[in-house]
Amino acid sequence: MLGKAFRAAALAGAMAGLSACGGPERVTADDAWIRLPAAPGRPGAAYFTLHGGRSDATLIDVSADVAVRAEMHESMSGAGGMAAMKPLASVPVPAGAKVVFAPGGKHVMLFDLNRKARAGKIFNLTLNFANGGRLYVPATIVGPADPAPDF
Repeated sequence: MLGKAFRAAALAGAMAGLSACGGPERVTADDAWIRLPAAPGRPGAAYFTLHGGRSDATLIDVSADVAVRAEMHESMSGAGGMAAMKPLASVPVPAGAKVVFAPGGKHVMLFDLNRKARAGKIFNLTLNFANGGRLYVPATIVGPADPAPDF
């Protein structure tokens, strides 16, 4: 009897220890949204937050069902204080870290947007990782002059 109780207690302790390791097994994403362009024919932009899993990952591509083409970029200060943007071939997502795609920083440019894209609608982003993993993330569309969503 004592042996069974001991094994049950040991199993419960091991399970509690595993759950205390924290963090998801793989990368997750939330707070996704898309800003429509101010002028028709211009690109929109997508933003989201990545949460690293238990091991390092690398985001290598993003696509959106609302756009023909998507490119990862990062905004920065250029020469003479002018804003500049550079394309990103990949984005590291360290284990347990948070990587934010937000206005003024990392973002996804969305080219040739679907004409049916309207504020309040939801379209999917597809995030592709170097290890072959894929993550589908719903993103709410926001108008060009609307405030960013409050997540």
